[in-house]
Amino acid sequence: MTNKYFLTGTDTEVGKTVVSCALLQAAHQKGYLTAGYKPVASGSEVTAEGIRNGDALALQRNSAVPLTYQEVNPLVFVEPTSPHIISAKQNQPIDFSVLSKGLDVLAKKSDWVLVEGAGGWYTPLSENTTFADWVTQADLPVILTVGVKLGCINHAVLTAKAILYSGLKLAGWVANEIEPAGKHQAEYLATLAQMIPAPLLGVIPHLGGSWDENNLGKYITIDLLVN
Repeated sequence: MTNKYFLTGTDTEVGKTVVSCALLQAAHQKGYLTAGYKPVASGSEVTAEGIRNGDALALQRNSAVPLTYQEVNPLVFVEPTSPHIISAKQNQPIDFSVLSKGLDVLAKKSDWVLVEGAGGWYTPLSENTTFADWVTQADLPVILTVGVKLGCINHAVLTAKAILYSGLKLAGWVANEIEPAGKHQAEYLATLAQMIPAPLLGVIPHLGGSWDENNLGKYITIDLLVN
């Protein structure tokens, strides 16, 4: 049986990809054949090989099984905006069946799949649907990335409540220090641990621009995940 998880964040730019890579590394270190999946990505570059998204490429590099770019990221857009805006502008609807088919392909190739969302929990994928709708349909346990900064406690608690309201399991959360730790960092983390009804899987320190060169898996305790 393949373990499948969906990773969301308290907002955009909270380091979901850093956390995704850390989780993939930690799971692989535990002996899992891991696969990273970024079904929808915007904010990409046109290359000789086609449109490529940096986050998706990081997931591809940190997957234990060989995957093509298309397998990691089936729907990719160049403009860095909400997926529902650019998909409508380009007349390229985001079909839930495409997302689900891609997940099924990776589940057959691996035994531990991490699906990274875009933006926050309720990121729209069309005028009438959000990423949360697809995750609920796919019935995936959710891991929450909290970008630790002023205001993160409120954002984290609201997102956790929204996930649970959807009827899904909050399998764990990761604190990602997106800014250098301030004098109240310990209090922030303690309050988050008290108010988020799921295990803290790890704290990733502020790494600046060199995060991709680090052994991120060492910051994660994968055994704490609620299955």
